[in-house]
Amino acid sequence: MARKSIHYPVTELQREELVTMQRSLKLQKRYVDRAKVIILSSEGLTIDQIMDQTKLSRRAVNKWRQRFKSHGIDGLKDAPRKGKPPIITQEKKLLVIQKACSKPEGGYTNWSQARIAKEVGISQSKVFQILRETDLKPHKTEYWCGKSPDPEFEAKMVAIVGLYMNPPENAIVLCVDEKTQIQALDRSQPILPLKPGQPRRLTATYKRNGTVALIAALAVHTGEITAKTVTSNTTENFLKFLKKLDRTYTGKTLHIIVDNLPIHKNKEVVKWLKGKRKFRFHFTPTYSSWLNQVEIWFNMLTKDVIKGGIWKSSSQLSDQLIEYVKTYNATRAKPFEWTYTGNPLKI
Repeated sequence: MARKSIHYPVTELQREELVTMQRSLKLQKRYVDRAKVIILSSEGLTIDQIMDQTKLSRRAVNKWRQRFKSHGIDGLKDAPRKGKPPIITQEKKLLVIQKACSKPEGGYTNWSQARIAKEVGISQSKVFQILRETDLKPHKTEYWCGKSPDPEFEAKMVAIVGLYMNPPENAIVLCVDEKTQIQALDRSQPILPLKPGQPRRLTATYKRNGTVALIAALAVHTGEITAKTVTSNTTENFLKFLKKLDRTYTGKTLHIIVDNLPIHKNKEVVKWLKGKRKFRFHFTPTYSSWLNQVEIWFNMLTKDVIKGGIWKSSSQLSDQLIEYVKTYNATRAKPFEWTYTGNPLKI
């Protein structure tokens, strides 16, 4: 004898939620099946018919029909379970935290979750769980710029920012610095080009073909770059670059922002500057070369040119660097807009 269907009344709001659950691509399958059971029941299907469409057992169909009848949509959720009693004692949790926050012995610098687990005598997954709960990440290191010990930090910083924000009339503000030891690396095998589903590939083995240093000056209010490649970063080469700036920017006072590298303060440089009233040097505070905007451009250069580059010789690298400078000036040069709000770091 065929079993009679039992009509389950479902409100419009409940039906909308059930349909959403049934069509969801993110919900786990068990929740989708439970929603389908109630929808089919509301349409008057028998238990056998529902079993045939959902592939669930009679016991499961009856269970979710009764749960929905008693508790509505909430009845389709998993009931809370008592679970097993915790097997990790508070002492062991504290020991995991203590080890993660201390320097390991035996010549190690950093802890791994596996070694913490071995020391404490629990599983690595439990160590991961404890560290996640306490938001501890011993595998990660972040770098930040500490407080400058320069007693004149504020005065120097204000002077440099003042040049950025409100430069003097008939003056050019130039950020000058050197990017040294740029390696002309060649690979032992030809490059494998980019193709769908596979990135460009380089061999891990390489050949060094010398190094190049780049001296660059960023004109803060136009974004234009003046650059020169040299074999090494010396006082002589720095002086030659200053003379290049002297010839490039005629009839203007040049405010030069540089860091505290010894060659920038060399006696030969100081002697030459005494005869050049158009030059005004501004040194960034100690540990504060980030105030020098040309560092931003060096970061762009690294991403656009140096990373993943292949050169057969240092002269080929030098040529490409200068070509990039010319292209940058012709197509992209513009003043940088700083987004730092001035809010102090919370330490």
